[in-house]
Amino acid sequence: MKNIVITGSTRGIGFGLAKQFLEKGHAVTLNGSSSEGLDEALRLLIAYKGKVQAFKGTVADRDVMASLFHSASNRFGPVDIWVNNAGISHPTKKIWELDDAVVRHLLDVNLQGVINGTVVAYNGMSRQGRGKIFNMEGHGSGGSIIDGMSIYGTSKSAIHYFTKAFAHEAKGSTVQVGVLSPGMVVTDMLMYTLSSSNEVSRKKFYNRMADDVESVSHFLVEKMLASTREYDRIEWLTKRKALLRLIFGSFRRKDFFTH
Repeated sequence: MKNIVITGSTRGIGFGLAKQFLEKGHAVTLNGSSSEGLDEALRLLIAYKGKVQAFKGTVADRDVMASLFHSASNRFGPVDIWVNNAGISHPTKKIWELDDAVVRHLLDVNLQGVINGTVVAYNGMSRQGRGKIFNMEGHGSGGSIIDGMSIYGTSKSAIHYFTKAFAHEAKGSTVQVGVLSPGMVVTDMLMYTLSSSNEVSRKKFYNRMADDVESVSHFLVEKMLASTREYDRIEWLTKRKALLRLIFGSFRRKDFFTH
């Protein structure tokens, strides 16, 4: 049994990863900033009681992340895999239209939170003698630009660089460091982004390119468990797969936006 910690795991792909790990018999510590969200996640995972616990706290505070690590290791033993998944988005607006407080909060969570989680997990795993850390990429990691999503994209671009740089500095250690590239996943965050933009014009594109949480989470969990590289980039929506979907996507017959 592996001991897994996932930040931002009360919903979306973070919750999907947690469920996949639990289904495979591993122990998981959920994390979120809302008591209500954590309670609901635990309710949905009641079948795995005894192998799952919840820890409330913001990733923007490094001391909180240290407490998260200690909570997981005290309950389930050495932490085997730590996933920095917590992230937020912002309304689809041009950079100069966003309030400063919105920008600061996003960077505190999306970037500083990943730095905090990576440092805390690395220090703890180094003391253990082993472990794997994975940081979640997203739009912007590969340099693409979508008008109205520039600050979010900036945070994900920085995560891509930070993780590669951290892995380079940690080369030769007993701790693996890598990134997860899930592609386009239909989550509450994606729906929030669409609701604050021209949803009609973008819906068709997402139906061609996006995937459900369960499919992507299953793939990422399998790859994380099997990974042995010092630096690993686990990618779901590869360039080849994306190209094929652009060409043949109209035949997928998927509509993620019909309720």
